[in-house]
Amino acid sequence: MTPAIPTPTSEIRANPVTEVPPAESGAALLHFSRKLQFETDCYDVHTALRSESPGFVLIDVRGRQDYSRGHVPKAVNIPHSILTAERLQAWPEGTPFVVYCAGPHCNGANKAAIRLARLGRPVKEMIGGITGWIDEGFALTES
Repeated sequence: MTPAIPTPTSEIRANPVTEVPPAESGAALLHFSRKLQFETDCYDVHTALRSESPGFVLIDVRGRQDYSRGHVPKAVNIPHSILTAERLQAWPEGTPFVVYCAGPHCNGANKAAIRLARLGRPVKEMIGGITGWIDEGFALTES
């Protein structure tokens, strides 16, 4: 049985989803457009990494042991706790960085993004981290 779709004349019953109405379209456009300035997903990173020049440096911010057990191909390992200007000197100013950690239960990527932003470096988070990468069916590389 197909659920009924509300029409402009039908009454929408209050529930946890509709209790706060959606934003008007202009506000939604601004919000979701801005959100993409701060994050990307595993599928888009995977697609970009298949090219010769993806246009960003991918940083795995987990500890070295976790990285060696399995990481996203082409990712460099710089744990968020040691992410410094000196470690970034290999890349010119303005180089975009994409950071990831273990997954949605981990805030290491957020900590790394804050460090990069404080250093004046452009940064995005790969949402989902390793968990999202595996969920998409993509392979990890060991080192």
